[in-house]
Amino acid sequence: MLTCRLPWWRSSATCKPWQSGRFLPGVWERCQPLSRKGVDRTAGQGQQVVMQQEQVLEDLEIPLARREAETLFQEQPETGNPYLEDALLRSYLKTHLPPKVLEEVNQDLERFGNRLLTNIKHLGWECELNPPVFRQYDAWGRRVDHIVTCLAWRRMKEIAAEEGLIAEAYERRYSNWSRLHQAVKLYLFSSSSGGFSCPLAMTDGAAKVIESLGIPGSLKNAFDHLTSRDPKKFWTSGQWMTERRGGSDVANGTETVARKQPDGTYRLYGFKWFTSAADSDVALTLARVADAEGQVKQWPQAFSNLSLFFLKVRDEEGKLNSIQVQRLKDKLGTRQMATAELWLHGAKAELISAEGRGVASISNMLNITRIHNVIAAVASMRRMISLSREYARRRVAFGKLLKDHPLHMQTIARMEVQTRGAFLLLMEIVRLLGLVENNMANEQDQLLLRLLTPVAKLYTGKQASAVVVEAMESFGGQGYMEDTGLPVIVRDTLVLSIWEGTTNILSLDVLRSLTKSQGQVMAVFFSTVQKKLELASSTAKLEPAVKQMRDAVSGLAQFMQAAGSRGATTMELAARDFSYTLARIYAGALLIEHAARPDASATDICAAQRWCNQELCPVARALENSSYEAEEVLMDSALVYEGSPACGSRL
Repeated sequence: MLTCRLPWWRSSATCKPWQSGRFLPGVWERCQPLSRKGVDRTAGQGQQVVMQQEQVLEDLEIPLARREAETLFQEQPETGNPYLEDALLRSYLKTHLPPKVLEEVNQDLERFGNRLLTNIKHLGWECELNPPVFRQYDAWGRRVDHIVTCLAWRRMKEIAAEEGLIAEAYERRYSNWSRLHQAVKLYLFSSSSGGFSCPLAMTDGAAKVIESLGIPGSLKNAFDHLTSRDPKKFWTSGQWMTERRGGSDVANGTETVARKQPDGTYRLYGFKWFTSAADSDVALTLARVADAEGQVKQWPQAFSNLSLFFLKVRDEEGKLNSIQVQRLKDKLGTRQMATAELWLHGAKAELISAEGRGVASISNMLNITRIHNVIAAVASMRRMISLSREYARRRVAFGKLLKDHPLHMQTIARMEVQTRGAFLLLMEIVRLLGLVENNMANEQDQLLLRLLTPVAKLYTGKQASAVVVEAMESFGGQGYMEDTGLPVIVRDTLVLSIWEGTTNILSLDVLRSLTKSQGQVMAVFFSTVQKKLELASSTAKLEPAVKQMRDAVSGLAQFMQAAGSRGATTMELAARDFSYTLARIYAGALLIEHAARPDASATDICAAQRWCNQELCPVARALENSSYEAEEVLMDSALVYEGSPACGSRL
């Protein structure tokens, strides 16, 4: 079958047969969507369906040889300006932003939405079609370790600078609303970015670390580059934390050693097993400082023995900074971005944390990159639903449009409710971050941000995986076709529950936030939720949802009281369900708050009601079922290893 390589929902203007050479003469006209032939858009729905069916019958009479050269007769979903088509986003901004800020931000986002539609989206697909290539040697056998990226990828870097996708958060033109403005632009950009959102996440994180250190003189130039709007000056940053032992346990898994030089700089020696955005200009990385005899310095346990370093990937001559690229990673998704294994053979670096305080120093980076993870999760859900709902307006099955099949619309509506809850959770943590960055946050705001960041990251990562797979199914077999672009979205989304901490790792981090605050963070959580519910006390249609929420809050409080007397094992076993409970309750409170506005729509109220119809407090139900008892640990192992050769040694 002759097809165009561009995604099938793209404007036909981007796929010209005389340029691609992929269509035979006369085929192009036959390959156009049915809306361009045989369907009167002004006619009634019944007439439209009949005419489409007649067209199909007519097509069946075409000789087989000719039919083999034609594309599938289904209409492609065509979406417009993503900002103008996102009703929840626009209503949120209208509700929360000051009038003057809203006016300027609204204009910027509408303009940016048009740019995404007409220019950036096409570049994003080019990044998918032309992933990075590793060229280890040149034609004469000299080792060059060159990671070759496509023109579209390099253009994305320029666009990121032009649009201020990092700068916006640090210029603070709109005070505490600047971070939200940046987050919304990243949310709109994400699904069209061709994977470039990932380098931006790490760049934002690096800028945040430098800012948190007070932008010392030696890093002033780097900070200016990382936050520049000038495409010629803009730098991106990598994040080189994972080594051969891998994963989230960087304190025990880092083997890289840093040796101090007479000029005060350090040389790094080690192997970085997973370095995202390996084509970046600079990087932050962890290493263990060695003394003059080459022995790694030992620090008190709380200091973790790791220190944080800043390095440039290339020197002034453009040569790699004593770095060798071993290979590029062969990943399931995010193939547009170069992820590599790197050897550091004396890479020149600058110590930017106190010795032994590297892990503590990267906490600011982790908070930022986790929020970027939430942005990507919500953006992928929104993109897939936008395509699904448009496809439902065009695809005819069993004699009527998909949108007229109640079960089909129920399925999309359920995905929409999940996406709305995730979106409001994202906006809440970004709002809190804006307050913290502008010294406008009180202690309660800071505690809430510390708690909600891992909660939102872990929950939206799981939500996104479920929603995009369900949405792909709404296209039937077409959803499984690579040239539709839909599998790309699915693959790129699946990493979101893994990157920056898996669900279990982040669930344990949620527990640490409770311990560190000595329980204060939960008091803040409960009081904040109650205040949001009180706003809906005068809205009759929300009364059932409010009652369900209060019952869930009561169940959570009872769990906290019971778990407090049972020891650490109970809380560890409950960590995942507990985090899900926090996410569902808080997102429910946000949906109710949004639905209680004077100008709230019927769909706002419906979304709040439907969200609250789910199990809001799974941790209480599991406690009732004795799921967190000590004997359950042994039974878990028995279930997992029954029949395994390791069974005898594991139990």
